Amino acid sequence: MDRILYTAMSGARQSMDQQSVVSNNLANASTAGFRGQMQALRAVPVQGDGALATRTSVMASTPGADFSAGPMNATGRDLDVAMQGDAWLAVQATNGDEAYTRRGDLQVDGDGVLNSAGRPVIGEGGPIIVPLGAKLSMGADGTLSAIGAGEDPDALVQIGRVKMVNGGEADLQRGEDGLFRAAGGALPMDENARLVSGALEGSNVSPVESMVAMIDNGRRYEMQMKVIDTADQNAQRADSLLSIQ
Repeated sequence: MDRILYTAMSGARQSMDQQSVVSNNLANASTAGFRGQMQALRAVPVQGDGALATRTSVMASTPGADFSAGPMNATGRDLDVAMQGDAWLAVQATNGDEAYTRRGDLQVDGDGVLNSAGRPVIGEGGPIIVPLGAKLSMGADGTLSAIGAGEDPDALVQIGRVKMVNGGEADLQRGEDGLFRAAGGALPMDENARLVSGALEGSNVSPVESMVAMIDNGRRYEMQMKVIDTADQNAQRADSLLSIQ
């Protein structure tokens, strides 16, 4: 009885947590460069002063992300870039730390700061600032060039170069904000990293697989609730038998 309650109770809680992960993946099925989050479950003995061999709970283990590449979609927009191979784009997180993303739908804010999803894109000397109203273009090596408003094409000047790193050689860890960070701190710029201008890498989340996972998690939660209800009924019957004696 004790084992049933602990296993079913912890399993139901982890099923709810796993459902939130699947829901977040499904909500970002159309987000450029999104990497799906994964979660696994395993049985562990309950720890503490009152631990018994019969008490077993379920907890999430080896949480991580799916690093497989998403589909490449041509957009024709100059500031839409798709990372090639293991290249990652360096951006500045909310706390000021350097983080990495595959999202390449770049924008220029009112202050002229180049950003990805509202986060400044890092260049060779920090966040990249571009002239307002200029026509921008991106080279395969991340070099950003601009032509001022009303100027001839011959007036093309190089503004800077976005920082790209090799994520395949580093242990990137996913943060709560959806950005990835290296365990050893900031990574050096990879001179061989390349991108494709005028295209975006789509999310690697499959909507069909996510919907199936949501249904599976829902049914698993219902099953665990039935187990708890059955354990309660058995306990009531046991109490009634003891009271008769």
